[in-house]
Amino acid sequence: MDWQEVSGNWVLIPPKPTAIVHFLGGAFVAAAPQLTYRWLLEALADKGYAVVATPFVNTLDHIAIAREVLNKFENAIYRLQANKQLPGRYLPTYGMGHSMGCKLHLLIGAVFDVERAGNILISFNNYAASEAIPIVEQISPVFNVEFTPSPQDTNRLVLESYQIRRNLLVKFSGDTIDQTLLLTKLLKQRFPDMVTVQTLAGNHQTPLGQDVSWPVGQVFTPLDAIGQWVKQEVYRELNQLKRTILLWLNPLSRV
Repeated sequence: MDWQEVSGNWVLIPPKPTAIVHFLGGAFVAAAPQLTYRWLLEALADKGYAVVATPFVNTLDHIAIAREVLNKFENAIYRLQANKQLPGRYLPTYGMGHSMGCKLHLLIGAVFDVERAGNILISFNNYAASEAIPIVEQISPVFNVEFTPSPQDTNRLVLESYQIRRNLLVKFSGDTIDQTLLLTKLLKQRFPDMVTVQTLAGNHQTPLGQDVSWPVGQVFTPLDAIGQWVKQEVYRELNQLKRTILLWLNPLSRV
C-alpha cells in the first residue's frame, strides 16, 4: 500500500476499505500531509480506512480554502471510484483535522452541503490573524488584516449552521494554544449528546510524530535496549492518539 497523488490529494487505499477519512493538517505543515502526518495516517490505513489527505497553503480567506479542499476531495473520490480503486457503493466519510484543519472541516460542515458520518477535530484553534501570524500584528492596525471568517464569525457559523452531528474532539494536556474547550461548548449547544471530548498526554505537535528506525545488530546490546525504550516512550502519546481515534471510529475494533 503506497501513497498516490490523485486530483491534488495524497491518497492511501487499503485492499477492502471500510470508510473514508478526509484529512486536513495544520496551517504551516499542511502542504505535504503525506510526510508531516505520515505515521498517523498510515496507521489508519493499516486498519482499513481509505485516507485522502488534501494539501493546502494558508491564506487569509479560509472559506476559499475550505471550498478548494472540498472540491479536490470530491474530485479524488470520483476518480478513485471510476478507476475501481474505491467501491461504487456507499462508504461512510469522516473528516479529520489538526489545528487549522479543524476550522476548515467546521467551515465545510457549516457552509457547504456535505454528508459526513462524523468529524475528528484535534487541537482546534481559531486565533485572529494578529495572533496566528506575528508579522500581521505590525500591519494590522493600518490595514485591518483578518481571516475570513473571523474567529467570532467562525463561532457563529458553528453555532448556527454546522451540520455534522457526531464529533470527536481531542486536546493535549501540554498544548498551550488549544481552544477545544470553547469549541466543545459550541458543539454541545448544537448536538448535546453527540460530542465526545478526550484529553490526552502530549502537545500541539504530537500528531506530527514520525516513525524513527533504530536498527538492531545481530546481538541485542544494552544500547539497543535503551534505543527501543526511547522509541517506545516517544510514540506512547502518538499511539494513544491512534487508539482514541480508532475506538471512536469503531467502538468494537481491536486496537
